[in-house]
Amino acid sequence: MKKQLALFTVTMMVLMGCSQNTKQDATSTKEMSKDIQPTQHLFANTHEAVCYSGFRTGQHPDRGEGAVNPSAEETLEDLNLLKEHLGTSLIRLYDCGENSQLVLQTIKDNNLNIKVLLGVWLKAELSAHETCSWLAEPIPDSILKYNKAVNLMEISKGIELANQYQDIIVGISVGNEALVEWNDHKVDTDTIISYVQGVQANIVQPVTVADNYLWWAENGSKLAEVVDFVSVHIYPVWEGKNIEEAMSYTRQNFQQVQDSLPNSNIVITEAGWTSIASEFGDRASEENQKRYYQEIMDWSEANNITTFFFEAFDEDWKGNPDNMMGAEKHWGLFNVDRTPKQVVNAMSIVE
Repeated sequence: MKKQLALFTVTMMVLMGCSQNTKQDATSTKEMSKDIQPTQHLFANTHEAVCYSGFRTGQHPDRGEGAVNPSAEETLEDLNLLKEHLGTSLIRLYDCGENSQLVLQTIKDNNLNIKVLLGVWLKAELSAHETCSWLAEPIPDSILKYNKAVNLMEISKGIELANQYQDIIVGISVGNEALVEWNDHKVDTDTIISYVQGVQANIVQPVTVADNYLWWAENGSKLAEVVDFVSVHIYPVWEGKNIEEAMSYTRQNFQQVQDSLPNSNIVITEAGWTSIASEFGDRASEENQKRYYQEIMDWSEANNITTFFFEAFDEDWKGNPDNMMGAEKHWGLFNVDRTPKQVVNAMSIVE
């Protein structure tokens, strides 16, 4: 009864809110990279984390006609690969759906030493057709209204899971790139603030919102006062940088956010380098991915910054189905068939 009351309470709070508007020299790298002041506090006591989604060839999340999810056995295989080869103790999930619930249950059933930053996926409540390049026309009001109801159910599920798996879930991220103008699932900042406050009132874990570093630097001051920590995404390769520029640009991006939000603890919830990309030419390679991973993790360790590398495994369901060389399919540290890329082969087994 108490849980039902809590879920009802947060729903009402939300509704009221919505009505308002090759490895370099490690020593020299770390000395060079101790440039963040003040020193950050680690999230979940680790600097090294990974974004995880386990969809294999032929599998995909629900795209309107139902999902094809990984099995429990496949999920356990993935988590064991991450533990064995990377020593992973912290992963990020993006929603509260059936697949994410399976990941949580698999961790619990097998007593795995893995903690989770759980995502609450938010669908569009505003139509960004004028600023999102792949929205050809406005999203109908009826769809936006439906999405709001779905978002409230997702929030309630996130609260339920956070309380059910308190020993596994160490934080909740409310929304993923839902604030930037260029995405197709935009939600108003004040609405997200109300969502965050509703979740905070019903769980003990910290609550954050994940979005592009530039949005946080330019627009994030109001939201930063509400969240328990700020979550930023940094992708130098998407912004035309080559591997020689990548780490200095990453540091600049992070510093922009810190300069704008000096009182906030900041976590990098996405940073990565794709190994194949028709969009990026020879800037995309396993060699460059390995270098970027090693450099950003050295820097993160030196500065006590938790960094989630994007991502654990390639996902060939993503992006243009007619372009198998597209960047979206090749961010993984492992190939879609679970064979390791150079970055994994170069790493020492931690446990």
